[in-house]
Amino acid sequence: MNILINGRSADITLEKEKNLGDVLSGLEEWLYGSGHHVSGINVDGERVNALSFSGVMDRPVEEISDLSVTTSSWAELAVEALLDTRRDAEDYENTEFGQRAQFFSAWRESPEARHLENRFPGLFRTACMVFSGEALNPGELRSLIDERIREMKDPSGELGLLSRLVEETALRLEDLPLDIQTGKDGRAAETVQIFSALAEKILRIFGILKAEGFEVSGLMAEGLPVYTYIEELGTALKELLAAYESKDVVLVGDLAEYELAPRLRNIYRVINTPASTAEPGRM
Repeated sequence: MNILINGRSADITLEKEKNLGDVLSGLEEWLYGSGHHVSGINVDGERVNALSFSGVMDRPVEEISDLSVTTSSWAELAVEALLDTRRDAEDYENTEFGQRAQFFSAWRESPEARHLENRFPGLFRTACMVFSGEALNPGELRSLIDERIREMKDPSGELGLLSRLVEETALRLEDLPLDIQTGKDGRAAETVQIFSALAEKILRIFGILKAEGFEVSGLMAEGLPVYTYIEELGTALKELLAAYESKDVVLVGDLAEYELAPRLRNIYRVINTPASTAEPGRM
């Protein structure tokens, strides 16, 4: 069997592989360290698609002359899945009401749905709610997807745009005790929601930067390794949400003003400063 990867001959010796499925599993393991995954397969000149995939996996190695594999980085695959889901949201809007259940069932088995479930579980759940008619609307889903695409394509740029929002949110956290004491429950609830979403976004972008070569091993925040600091931020957030649910006003105020507000500013500064000066080609 001749094996080509991205159009180039691959010097791979088959040993225990009996069928195409075995070969592809071995290739995925081999590619894993490079951050790439198989994104396209051609067997003897014929493209393998979602419909024919299961039918060729058991095909014996000796019956295959040429295997051509295309690989993509995890970021490229993620953007592709997001774009496909965005198009799906547009198709859903144009689908007749009586056929939407069938649409959702078919989408649930699609490659983009499986990728979203693995890489973006929260967004996957949101898409399921939209396509099943439970909540939101396709327009709101597209907005969420557009945000994730911006994060994937330009994580450092997207992070840099958050500076003003970070400061405004930190100030709202410092005002949270007074909001609760003066009966501004709506504003207090909004502050908690904004902070939770913002912290999640910052940490999400941090993960993207790390996957694309952003050096994090030496990053420190208030004398702590950045990972330890992030864990403590997550713990403080959980404590805030629990205290808010139990209406423990004193604890909510202390956590918001003395823990979360300064931690939000610090984690943003620690991540954004080196990210904004990194070489464009490394992101």
